[in-house]
Amino acid sequence: MSGPTSDPNGNSNANSNSFNTAFNPNSNSNGTGAGDGDVSPRRRQSSRHIRLPEHLNRPHLNAKHRTLSDALRAVRSREEQETLLGADEELVDPDGCVREDGGVTGPREIFCPDPHAELTVYYTIHRIRRIILASIDDPYTADQLKEPRMNVLIVKPLVDRLWDEDDVSIVYCLLVNRMQFLREQHFQHHHQTVNLTRANLCELVAMKILRKHDEESTGRPGLLLLANILVAPFQPFQNAPPDICPERHNLDYFSQGGYEGKMTALEVAIISESKMFLSCSASQKIIDSVYRGRVIYTPTSFLDIIPDHYKHKPISLYDPRKAPLLNQYRLIVPRTRNIIEVVQFMILLGLFYLCMMNRENTSFTTSEMWFIVYAAGWVVDEIASMLEHGWQVHTQNLWAFLDITFVGIYAVYMTIRIHGWFTGSVEEARQALDILAIAAPILFPRLAFNLLPENMLFISLRAMMKEFLALSLIAVWCFGGFLLALKWLSMGNDKVDFEDSPNPITISKWMLWIWFGLDGTGIQEAPAFHEVLGPALMVIYAFLGNTLFLTILVAILSNTFSKIAADATAEIQFRRAVMTFEGVKSDAIFAYRPPFNILAIVFLLPMKFVLTPRWFHKINITLVRVLNAPFLLLIALYERNNLWKPLRRRGVLGPSKRSAWKFWSWNNFSVHADIQAVFDEEPPQEIIDKIDEEDDVEPAVLENSFGGTRSRSMSPGSMMPRRRRLSSVWQG
Repeated sequence: MSGPTSDPNGNSNANSNSFNTAFNPNSNSNGTGAGDGDVSPRRRQSSRHIRLPEHLNRPHLNAKHRTLSDALRAVRSREEQETLLGADEELVDPDGCVREDGGVTGPREIFCPDPHAELTVYYTIHRIRRIILASIDDPYTADQLKEPRMNVLIVKPLVDRLWDEDDVSIVYCLLVNRMQFLREQHFQHHHQTVNLTRANLCELVAMKILRKHDEESTGRPGLLLLANILVAPFQPFQNAPPDICPERHNLDYFSQGGYEGKMTALEVAIISESKMFLSCSASQKIIDSVYRGRVIYTPTSFLDIIPDHYKHKPISLYDPRKAPLLNQYRLIVPRTRNIIEVVQFMILLGLFYLCMMNRENTSFTTSEMWFIVYAAGWVVDEIASMLEHGWQVHTQNLWAFLDITFVGIYAVYMTIRIHGWFTGSVEEARQALDILAIAAPILFPRLAFNLLPENMLFISLRAMMKEFLALSLIAVWCFGGFLLALKWLSMGNDKVDFEDSPNPITISKWMLWIWFGLDGTGIQEAPAFHEVLGPALMVIYAFLGNTLFLTILVAILSNTFSKIAADATAEIQFRRAVMTFEGVKSDAIFAYRPPFNILAIVFLLPMKFVLTPRWFHKINITLVRVLNAPFLLLIALYERNNLWKPLRRRGVLGPSKRSAWKFWSWNNFSVHADIQAVFDEEPPQEIIDKIDEEDDVEPAVLENSFGGTRSRSMSPGSMMPRRRRLSSVWQG
């Protein structure tokens, strides 16, 4: 491992003078400050504080040992984020996008060009790779990289070296390098653990750089800066030498105006499973803003069934009060998409129930026809989701394996059902409905996955199902030799006729019963294969299958569950990030509810080749607004009252909300209503001043968060917190 340089005495420069502390210069030998004549004794007693060097002021602490400052920072960040649009004088476009271009009043371009096109992404990617390779030569675990000593020697110097407040692609480049190191560990086994360490280091540095951006920039500019870091699209060969750039043959049909092939840092974090990065507070701030629709952007996609890229919106805040009532772009907000998908699936489940309860083998019933049409639209929506961001991202969804299984069952059912209808075969019709019936164990649990997406049972069940399937396939492959051996022994037994010998299906059934310990018929029938070798093979198989295999299976599943439960918060937040990223849709087909998406493909898709992009866009948004008018109106009415919270200003906004609605508020019917109501408003100024006089801890801690309470630090004009000069406290 190569680290910081050392002095002639052998001491690292990074650690030299690391614990040189100094007392407050404003205090004298008696511990009293120069201007403390009128300060209370309790305040004078707490005026002496220890100052730490800057690089040791905030050592790394894991999620289980968060300091009070970290907790208050997260709370203040969420509160300020919800009140960033408290003023009414902002410059807002007709579509609700808040302008951040320095007060320029001219019309915004219809297709916003890439504001980060000049960044040298290719150069930064290879620069980071060379730095990481030079920094780590020995394997370390992820916990070892988080230790304070490693933070001082390696992590923080890397953060300082790569930090650039004007380059929003650093985090993206770090996560791209993490993907490459994870890929190399599968091919270079002699460097496997070292590459894993390098991948973890890239993730840790990316997290710290993102957190540093969060600390340096606050308010609305800080939120937009973090949004640009996470959801702005980049291309790995951006600004690379022309002779090494790969040739791309993009069809005009799939053209995205120069955004083709670009990915965001959030997408790279998802496919590389950077759970530590996605679970940090800065990432979750943007993920929550995108999920609720406070931060909007135009996503990129892999393939679009119905592409409509006439407009491209920049990353901006959304003001629903100045947006049109029928805003079709709100249909791609992840929270709205989640509600829509749950309703769509409940309709599918209801039609499936009616279809199976009224099944008829001789002809199509009305319930079955409704199910076929609606399920076809639902399958089209699912296929479009797979094409939107690719297979690797789609399968990270919690219930993706259930959806894919149902798509396969529906395809087999439709194939057999249509063939039986053409041939007039009642038997094929019955078999098709029987195949459709096995979709019930898929559809009913899927609804539970939708309603409880953050339940640890479902999160662990998805991972354990993957392990169980892989181990079961290996076991079937290995135990297939026992099946062939027993069949060949029965064929060579002269005491048993060839016609009376058990067939492979019967032998497989006996072996399956032994595997799960249900029945011992296979052991009893073993002498029929061979007097000696038959029982020997069955007993060996019983030991391997029923004892050894199940023991290994239980151990692996227990280990998988314990790993997930040990880091439950990161797992939940990772799934939340996947749901958010997949919820922002680019394909126009997602604006049409099943089965209208089938009609859109039939009628709207041919227009793409005939009309100009402008007229195709006009027709598309007109149809979307007409078909979704009631739903869009409900979204607009809800978001105008609940998307942003108004900034509380005592004496300016008049009576408080609590006093205005106290006579008929539902909280008044609760015995514990006052417990919540006491925090609804900021305390009066005289209470805050009294707290500051008696206790010096709160201002000192808030100095490391956002500089004081929100009622005093938020300026109505700029909505930016003002920092107060306060004494430092020990942050060990």
